[in-house]
Amino acid sequence: MKDVSLSLSRLEADLRMADRAKGTIQQYLASIRRFEEALGSDLAEADQEAIRRWVDHLRLQPIGPERLRCHYSALKFLYARTLGQPEKVAFISMPRKDAPLPTVLSPAEIQRVLDAFLVAKYRVFFALIYATGLRIREASLLQTTDIDAMQRVIHVRNGKGGKERLVPLSSSLYALLRRYYGHERPPLPWVFTSKAGKPLCHETARRALLCASAVAGIGKVVTPHMLRHSFATNLLEHGTDLRKIQVVLGHGSIKSTTIYTQVSPSQIASVRSPLEDLKL
Repeated sequence: MKDVSLSLSRLEADLRMADRAKGTIQQYLASIRRFEEALGSDLAEADQEAIRRWVDHLRLQPIGPERLRCHYSALKFLYARTLGQPEKVAFISMPRKDAPLPTVLSPAEIQRVLDAFLVAKYRVFFALIYATGLRIREASLLQTTDIDAMQRVIHVRNGKGGKERLVPLSSSLYALLRRYYGHERPPLPWVFTSKAGKPLCHETARRALLCASAVAGIGKVVTPHMLRHSFATNLLEHGTDLRKIQVVLGHGSIKSTTIYTQVSPSQIASVRSPLEDLKL
């Protein structure tokens, strides 16, 4: 286990040397740590067959192409650069970036999923993500001081790439958070924590969401990002300006936001047909 820990520490050092973003480093380390646990032996001693089995396992998980690319990139960096064994990951091909249109949930489906949670903490956690469009990491690192009831906004201080932004705090969300916090009293400064008092574990939260989506019986495997997509599409459906949606979601480019115009039924239905100019 000592050698495995050494590999992880070397990986972290190499990522910092490569000037990777803080969020990227955390994601890579979390990904490789999961592989390490599944492997049960020295990372440096893993053969290509063991890595292939892990890659096949990842492909069967309900995760999108971008997250899959992150897992693959972590493996490639570890073996090609940190451990100097590029031949072990030479077979890995990155998923295409032009992924299918995002899957969104209707308000009725969202309601059924939220009602299916057995633990109130996870119900409030994912209600927050749907209400604000936060990424799961951003939501898990939310602190009490980030909630500004006077301005009716939430400060996101751990955004992708280290960027900060504001997201709206509706009266219903604020009331929900107050009830939850008054009942749970999580240790400061966090809003959502594990039993150990640390920020809520992403994987534990994902599993809770998977269980709730199965119990809800909506016929969809729900992911945290699906709630984020549903939030953005709902804003568009209700006439929110695309630029405002970009800012709230924390997209660096408007191009990332325009994809929601392709999944919004009202936006498609509002397109005027040239047939209207003809007499039939």
